[in-house]
Amino acid sequence: MGKISVVINTFNNEDNVSMAILSVKNLADEIVVCDMESSDNTSDIAKKLGAKVYSHKKEKYVELVRNFMVSKATCDWILILDPDEEIPSKLSFKLKEIIKNSQADYFRIPRKNIIFGKWMKHSRWWPDYNIRFFKKGFVSWNEIIHSVPMTQGKGIDLPDKEEIALIHHHYDSVSGYLEKMLRYTDAQRDGLLKAGYVFSWKDLIKKPTNEFLSRYFDGEGYKDGIHGLALSLLQAFSELTLYLKVWEKQGFDEKNLEKSEIKTEINKVVSDLKWWLRKKLSWLKFLS
Repeated sequence: MGKISVVINTFNNEDNVSMAILSVKNLADEIVVCDMESSDNTSDIAKKLGAKVYSHKKEKYVELVRNFMVSKATCDWILILDPDEEIPSKLSFKLKEIIKNSQADYFRIPRKNIIFGKWMKHSRWWPDYNIRFFKKGFVSWNEIIHSVPMTQGKGIDLPDKEEIALIHHHYDSVSGYLEKMLRYTDAQRDGLLKAGYVFSWKDLIKKPTNEFLSRYFDGEGYKDGIHGLALSLLQAFSELTLYLKVWEKQGFDEKNLEKSEIKTEINKVVSDLKWWLRKKLSWLKFLS
């Protein structure tokens, strides 16, 4: 039977790192914390709870640190955990069972996102599969933010059941959401520019609209009540911010917009909205 290293990346997480570590105490043979030069007591708390703590320079997002973190683990199996996440007891039991007779080299685990105090069951936030459990050497990360890791061998999805889902205590305030959004959109902007994207004013309308419609209607965000509406709008705002940052980076290029051009783009938005309203007519009747 193999052993499990739990690997956690931290930066000023003194308020929640103990939750993450304590949730894996009965699962982990080793707990590795990679701390990005925290200025609070994160490292001390982790050490007192028995974790091996390594230091890494501060990075804008975690994908830049993932491979370093994994390299410090010594066990056959790796579980990646963020400091605002915890492992429920039934998931711990499931992972222990997996390594007794593994049928795969890596596993995608469903993640239960708690946002503004509510489990988001729709809005494209569930089941939010992530590759988090794997044999060492079979999974690695590139340096693109929110990218899917590179894998070797066979992968399996765990069932999308709440009791074996990773619990993610995500955004607990609007300010927290906006703070992360500003950091993430910087990285996303740089990725677009590196890929050769050239700003188009139409994307200021098209991209946020598509994001909202895909979450609120296609992802059935309306079933999440005000939370679903608010988060669909916030995600749309994130898209708007991203493309405005690209425009900024490319020099705030000036372009005179013809009324006919604007009308065409707005009509596309109206047409898409009407299509979704017709498609979800049963929901509208329910509301009325």
